[in-house]
Amino acid sequence: MSGTDLRERIAELVSEATTGEVAAADVLAGGSMVALGVDSLGLLRLVDAIELEYGVEVDLNGPGRTLDTLDDLVALVSVAGAGRAATGSGGTGGPLS
Repeated sequence: MSGTDLRERIAELVSEATTGEVAAADVLAGGSMVALGVDSLGLLRLVDAIELEYGVEVDLNGPGRTLDTLDDLVALVSVAGAGRAATGSGGTGGPLS
């Protein structure tokens, strides 16, 4: 999946996680998801959706970089996918933050 396709899919997941209250187009425009209106329930739904679709464990409160923008999430999924490809692991690894 290309970087553009990944960005668009994760933006769709954000919109689905907020039951359409936050449009995918708004997420693609950039900025903080919280500022766009993604509440705590939406974030939990988004984490579940990313974990199910990409096999990546997401820890929003973990140490390290923040995961508040679309680009943060795309980087997380991209790095995790590259790590699985390099190790040949098809399952989920440990939590990423």
